[in-house]
Amino acid sequence: MTQLTANHRFIVLFLSLQVFFSSGCASTPKYEGSREQFGDIVITAKVHEAIIDELSLRPFDINVRTIKGVVELSGFVNSREDMDKAIAIARKVDGIKLIKNDMRTYGTGDY
Repeated sequence: MTQLTANHRFIVLFLSLQVFFSSGCASTPKYEGSREQFGDIVITAKVHEAIIDELSLRPFDINVRTIKGVVELSGFVNSREDMDKAIAIARKVDGIKLIKNDMRTYGTGDY
């Protein structure tokens, strides 16, 4: 259990740093304050952690990005059911305004 907790902490730290450093490079709407940006970091971490906690979704590379409360899920999964499961898990996280699905299934030719 300690290893799992350490992994979650690492993931939260990694995602926080990723959002912090990539936010200056992206051409996205400006944040009105650091509180809004921090809220997005928290949402991203919670969604990513919830997806990792689902054993059936662990093998997949599902990326989570949040901008102004809008969560974008991207990456590859095996089936539409896996997509639906990831979206359902994300919907349980508080503070999300909208979820955008940019996930693809393997074998669809959408590489």
